[in-house]
Amino acid sequence: MIEKILIANRGEIAVRIIRTAKEMGIRTVAVFSEADRNALHAQLADEAYCIGPAPSRESYLRGYRILEVAVAAHAHAIHPGYGFLSENADFARAVEASGLRFIGPPAHAMEQMGSKIQARRLARQLNVPLVPGTDEALSDIQQVLRIARDTGFPLLIKASAGGGGKGMRSVASESDLESQLQSASSEALSAFGDGSVFIEKQILQPRHIEIQILTDVHGNGVYLFERECSIQRRHQKIIEEAPSSCLDPATRERMGSDALRLALACGYVGAGTVEFLVDSQKNYYFLEMNTRLQVEHPVTEAITGLDLVRLQIEIAEGRPLPFHQEDLKIDGHSIELRISAEDPANDFLPSTGRLDRYRPPVGKGIRIDSGYVEGDDIPLSYDPLVAKLIVHGSDRRDAILRMRSAVEDFVVEGIETTLDYGYFAVGQDDFLCGEFDTGFVAKHAEAYAHSLKDSQLGEDLAYAAYSIYRDALTKAGEIHAGTSNWRLRRKN
Repeated sequence: MIEKILIANRGEIAVRIIRTAKEMGIRTVAVFSEADRNALHAQLADEAYCIGPAPSRESYLRGYRILEVAVAAHAHAIHPGYGFLSENADFARAVEASGLRFIGPPAHAMEQMGSKIQARRLARQLNVPLVPGTDEALSDIQQVLRIARDTGFPLLIKASAGGGGKGMRSVASESDLESQLQSASSEALSAFGDGSVFIEKQILQPRHIEIQILTDVHGNGVYLFERECSIQRRHQKIIEEAPSSCLDPATRERMGSDALRLALACGYVGAGTVEFLVDSQKNYYFLEMNTRLQVEHPVTEAITGLDLVRLQIEIAEGRPLPFHQEDLKIDGHSIELRISAEDPANDFLPSTGRLDRYRPPVGKGIRIDSGYVEGDDIPLSYDPLVAKLIVHGSDRRDAILRMRSAVEDFVVEGIETTLDYGYFAVGQDDFLCGEFDTGFVAKHAEAYAHSLKDSQLGEDLAYAAYSIYRDALTKAGEIHAGTSNWRLRRKN
């Protein structure tokens, strides 16, 4: 039995893991950088230890230091969350070698599926649909040219070891190929320590659909349906929902079965996500596997009634899955909005500062996963994610209405956030009817800019009318002259 867990992470995911651990009667150990000394996750854990300065490479990426703390604190297991060391096979091995349990997949499965090239080879062996492209690392420009001519343009150059859009380049013509190849390889080497790249045909106007899987050490496995992740910017997701509006039951079953076959074939254990691209004819193609818990896992929890973190812990304890595929049903619809400290009106640039006011909404079907409280500073050193707003409704329309209402009730002052953009996005016609793709943000950029101007104009007119009315009352002696705080409340 696992009685104490060290959480090798920070922010909302650390808080999320602590919540489930407490419900299971498991003690928790937090680690924090000097910038996070007063962070919420450090306060909520039973024990907390500083592991270094603010930069991640000097704190949250110091695997040996985290292991030292885990051993000294007599932890039984380490949960890596997502990001940082969550997909680092060497760290997973070191955890196991130290006599602790790693709450995640075995290192060998992490390595096989973490390499996009190896993952493509496995998918090909299993006859899982693949985007036309290569299954080997490329560097020779003549070889690349030959393959590119066979594959056809446009195509994508992608880092084998990468993610999050790093080491990825879109190439529209042969004349751009050599320079983009060098650029992608250089970026991949800098980001991941591996400059290996491969190429594949670029699917135009795709949808990004991912399948959540769970497997245990006894060879059992299930898929927990899909998540729609097409609304993204620079390959970073903004809005996710479950289920997708574009899948019929038969396609859902085929995608789920293919995802599960991939996971079982590489000896995967735990929670993982298999990502696919879906074209306009509803053909799907294997993209990659994320060997960890996903940021957007709450929408899956909402439609299945399951706690994925609890299941991760139980699987790490060696327990079999407590249900079979036929036991799982989709209940309603869920949408998640990532609330990031970014300014959508200014190309989503970072917006750091203090949360002067932070009042999340409450109510039926509303869930907030957050690592911050009012008065906290949003540091520059880490991901800008402040919180996740998750809603659950009886159907997709109900969930959309609930999301818009929740955003209206969410008060954030002191920083710019993606809240307003989320409100705008879920109100667009193509989102409402479920007909959109990964080009959504670019497609609506101009409309969003106009909406901001219209909103500002409306606010200016309302304030002008209010000022005239107030001045009239002041002159009539009905109220005292003074400054109103009417315009000081800013919702982002």
